[in-house]
Order: sequence, then C-alpha cells, then structure tokens
Amino acid sequence: MEVIVLQTIIKAPIERCFDLSRSIDLHKVSTAHTKEEAIDGVITGLINLDEYVTWKAVHFGISQKLTTKITEFHSPSYFMDEMVHGSFKSFKHYHYFEATENGTVMTDRFEFIAPMGIIGRWANAIFLKKYMKEFLIKRNETIREFAESDKWKLVLG
Repeated sequence: MEVIVLQTIIKAPIERCFDLSRSIDLHKVSTAHTKEEAIDGVITGLINLDEYVTWKAVHFGISQKLTTKITEFHSPSYFMDEMVHGSFKSFKHYHYFEATENGTVMTDRFEFIAPMGIIGRWANAIFLKKYMKEFLIKRNETIREFAESDKWKLVLG
C-alpha cells in the first residue's frame, strides 16, 4: 500500500473548507485537465455520508470510470471517501480539518493499492504515486484559491 499525506493551510473558516472539499462542482473545476465528469450518484452540489459519485475521466490517455462513496463523516472536522469500483485495487482518502487562529489546516491522507499486481507496483514506482500526489496538490490549490476569495460563493451559493 502507498500513502500520500498532504497538509494545506487555508485562510478561511473550517466549515467553508470542509464543504468545498466535498463539493462535486469544485472537484470538476480542479480536475478539468482530466476531463472529469460526474455521471452517476451525486452529480452536483455537496456529497454526504453514504452517498456515492461515479466519475468518468481520462488518465494516462485512457477513459476510465471510478465510483467513490463517503463512508465516514463528522462535520466539519473529517470525512473519508473510498473507492467502490474503479481502476485501483483499493483506495481510501481521509480528509481532516482543524480550525486555527488564522483559518484551517486541511490534511489529506490518501492510501492506495495499485492494480495489476507486480505490473501495478512497477507502474507505481515509476509514475503513479507522483501522478496521484500532483493530482491531489492541484485539487488542494483549487480549494484554497476558492476558499480564500469570493469564488467559494460560485460553488456553495
């Protein structure tokens, strides 16, 4: 299993950061480069406990589908989504939020097992972990950009 841990400091209230992190609409913005589209389940707005979303996207030049479900949820401090169906053997994405004097510390812990056994481990060693880390960094930069400006109103109304 591979683990990626990222910490992002955001100058915005914890509730705003929490909601932006579970916004389907903001996820679409942050993943425009992979043409992600929500095609089933919660396809717009905020995803909640026991709800799922199926994404269609292009990664590594291949069109793929991935379904994730929110399996743990404690607003506004924590939620976890995990893959139900998709290309990985498994993944869990833990989202932690801590209010600070100046805003919020958002911590992501992404655990995954690459598909295809030894071939997957080889791919992971060469590029997959780096790709996933960059994907998550881009997402977090988008969350921060929206949270620290009035752009958050575009997705949270």
